[in-house]
Amino acid sequence: MSDDKKNSGDGINRRELLSLGAAAGLAAGAGAGASPPAAAQSAASFPTLPIAALGDLEPGAELSFEYPDENAPCVLLRLDGPVEGGVGPDQSIVAYSMLCTHKGCPVAYHADQKMLICPCHWSSFDPAKRGRMIIGQASQSLPQITLRVEAGMIEAVGIDGLIYGRHTNIL
Repeated sequence: MSDDKKNSGDGINRRELLSLGAAAGLAAGAGAGASPPAAAQSAASFPTLPIAALGDLEPGAELSFEYPDENAPCVLLRLDGPVEGGVGPDQSIVAYSMLCTHKGCPVAYHADQKMLICPCHWSSFDPAKRGRMIIGQASQSLPQITLRVEAGMIEAVGIDGLIYGRHTNIL
């Protein structure tokens, strides 16, 4: 006697149960893919924010701004030469979240050391190397603001990394 005939009373048979289980698994998988985790937010979900005119930024320039909202302090830097992730004619312009990845204290740029340094526990980050943590208590690089140059304006268009204290960069 086949498995289909053994359970022919009330209820469903083994084959139907397996088919329903497979369909439920596929449906759950499709639903899970519909909302990406915070770390995988698409660039389309971030606002575009004009920060400064490209022609106004001299080498060594430092400019504070907030992105993607008013609770996220950031810094735009024009360094001496080309850097990883930089934009502009010589790829020397970068931006980072100013919230240290250790405890969220605001970092400051120290031009003499060419580092972003946290005054709370002295974590130091290299803006020329994608905000990589060099020394200190932090365990992650600073989130780098994705920039582009559009019609002579430097614009923030996304974030690579998670801003300290958030489950998602877009609130």
